[in-house]
Amino acid sequence: MRDLPRQLTADELAELFEGRTRFVARLAALDDPLDCARDVAQALSDEEKTEVLDAHPAIGAKATSERSRREQGTDDDPAVLAELAELNAAYEQRFGFRFVVFVNGRQRREILPVLRERMTRSREEELRTAVDELVQIAINRWRTS
Repeated sequence: MRDLPRQLTADELAELFEGRTRFVARLAALDDPLDCARDVAQALSDEEKTEVLDAHPAIGAKATSERSRREQGTDDDPAVLAELAELNAAYEQRFGFRFVVFVNGRQRREILPVLRERMTRSREEELRTAVDELVQIAINRWRTS
């Protein structure tokens, strides 16, 4: 397991966060970007938070990177995938941004109750949670790569 780096390039951060966003550009200018990421992320405007969340692949959808594919679990049950697609669409309709969760090796079917529970939250609470989950994913990616 690797320690958090003192400096990362925009390209390295874009890989960890699934794309080049204004958030990634801000982090690239900082010393200890992953250590500061939670605070920087929570200080973003709602538009910037939505941008960084929407860069991430939807759970159960085709992953945008090999790393995402490995992280999303191995449960390819058509019923699970259909329910995930339905819940993802409902979530995006309700909140206006993509559902992001730190899967951490769980199968997709284990994410369904998490997604259902998070649908009951306020938009503000969910935006804060989703951005925090995104930062957890990036930190884990760095430490395990």
